Amino acid sequence: MRPAVDQVALATLRTVPELPEVESVRRQLAPELTGRRVVEVWWDPHPHARISGLEQAAGQVIRSVGRRGKFLLCPLDGPGFAGGIGASGARDAGLELVLHLGMTGALRLVDATEPTGAHERVGFDLDDGRRLAFNDPRRFGRASVVVAGRYLPDIPTLAVLGPEPLSPDFDPERFAAQLARTRAPVKARLLDQRLVAGVGNIYADESLWRARIHPASRRVGRSRALALHAAVRDVLAAAVEREGTTFRDYQLVNGASGRYLSELDVYGRGGLECRRCTATLRRIVLAQRGTTYCPSCQRI
Repeated sequence: MRPAVDQVALATLRTVPELPEVESVRRQLAPELTGRRVVEVWWDPHPHARISGLEQAAGQVIRSVGRRGKFLLCPLDGPGFAGGIGASGARDAGLELVLHLGMTGALRLVDATEPTGAHERVGFDLDDGRRLAFNDPRRFGRASVVVAGRYLPDIPTLAVLGPEPLSPDFDPERFAAQLARTRAPVKARLLDQRLVAGVGNIYADESLWRARIHPASRRVGRSRALALHAAVRDVLAAAVEREGTTFRDYQLVNGASGRYLSELDVYGRGGLECRRCTATLRRIVLAQRGTTYCPSCQRI
């Protein structure tokens, strides 16, 4: 059995849910929300730029629950949209509910008669008597209704996302070519979301360790880039299978924790032995993020 991740080190860590966590939440929400009508919406009156347009959701039917990178996307369909034929002659797009969990956000399905929780920022009352409650103690999450696909200027990250790493769009040769054109540290490129969508601090460290690439490397040749491409896919697929990684805040819709924590090879294990070569793992700050790597296995 693998040794536990260093719990002392993890006590100081906070992470934004990444693709595996958001995908796991999506899989639980999809069968519960698809086809449900939003009867009423409540949101925290505290001024918050990330909560916007929610009044438009009332009366709308949630057509599906999708995901793009770290965002949940729910197309809406109903009388609340005052769309029509635009100036170009094309029919205007419908509305879309965009949700982002931020650092501490969690979505719950509760009875609509339950009192509002202390950290509940948004509540969607549904036509089956339940409420989709968005709890967010630190207020870094997002809940916005926008015209479908129109993310600028309010959600710029969503507008420029790279390919989904578990889809055929994530082409290995294109990935290698894009890495070859930059001299930024490879971890910074993984984190900026334009190279590949949904990878954050946890799974960047894990993928780079698997591919034996130093996170500060500025030159990644084709063979190493292809190894990294495969590592990103493998790590994310394994994490999705175990419903993500829970340190402290992330939970599934049913309140369960992700089960990938014991599988982590480097993230949160600074000062412990590398599981591949037994060297001591080092923790540095790179791209303004805590970064753990093996100085023996991962050389620049």
